[in-house]
Parts: sequence; structure tokens; C-alpha cells
Amino acid sequence: MSNKKKKIIKIGAIVIAAGLIVGISVALYLWNLPHRDVQGTATDYELTTSELVTEYINDWDNANAKYLAEDGRSKVLEVTGTVVRVTENFNGQKVVFMREEGDKAGINFTFLPEASSNAEKLNPGQVATLKGVIRSGVYFDKDLEMFVHAVVDNADLVADNQ
Repeated sequence: MSNKKKKIIKIGAIVIAAGLIVGISVALYLWNLPHRDVQGTATDYELTTSELVTEYINDWDNANAKYLAEDGRSKVLEVTGTVVRVTENFNGQKVVFMREEGDKAGINFTFLPEASSNAEKLNPGQVATLKGVIRSGVYFDKDLEMFVHAVVDNADLVADNQ
């Protein structure tokens, strides 16, 4: 093997090793960032289930601009509405679905693991106020020909209005 080929292989190995070190460092940094304390954060908006659903149905772009942020710092909401059901997702987290009669869609609230006992206190038909960060608004899916529910993560019970 000539010196030129050895030099190219050596440079290539150094570049690959440096790339791996940088990639692993970035991944570890992002993994260890502190999680957003939604429950300890001030509420940006207080509204009802119907108000949020209607806002998205009437002007999806405006509602997204108001509530969602590309940097992951979407708005913290306190939403008051009627509990339809309490279920569990595949990750073992409690999910509370709230919807008002006559609305075209509702809101799924995914509870924090440490708040799951609060979700278990809720019963269908009960009015409650839940706090969390919005991840997705209501939208119409043309393929399914139906409205898709809004999603609020890191939720917890603020008030049991019953």
C-alpha cells in the first residue's frame, strides 16, 4: 500500500471517529436536558374544551400560531370540560378524554406517570380542569373523513369541579 492510500485511510478514520464522538456527545447532552416542568409553569391560557375545539375548527392556522411552538415550548393550557373516559396508553400512562356534547372533536390529555393516581379519581360525566402542554390541535383528516382530537401532554388534575 502506498503512503498516499495510508494517509487517506488514516484521515478517513480520524474523521469518522470525530463524527462519532460529536454525535454521541450531542445525543447525551440532549438526553440529559432537564424536562419541562409543565405543572410548575404559569398557565398561558384558561379555556373550555369547546372553546379550544371551536378555535381549531374555525381557523386551524391561527390556532396553531397561537398555541404551538416549533421549538417544543408550546403553550401551557388549563382546560375545563366533561370527562368522557379514562384509559391507559401503550406506555402505561393514563389518558383522559374530554368532550362536550355537540362538539365535533375532543381533547386527549396524557397524564404524567406521577399524576396517574389523579386521573384515576375522574369519572365519566364529571367536570374537571386539567393542565398540560398542547402537542396537537383538532384537525379534519380527509382520508378518515373525520375530525382528529387535540392532544395535551404532561397533564395533571387542577380542579375536580364535581
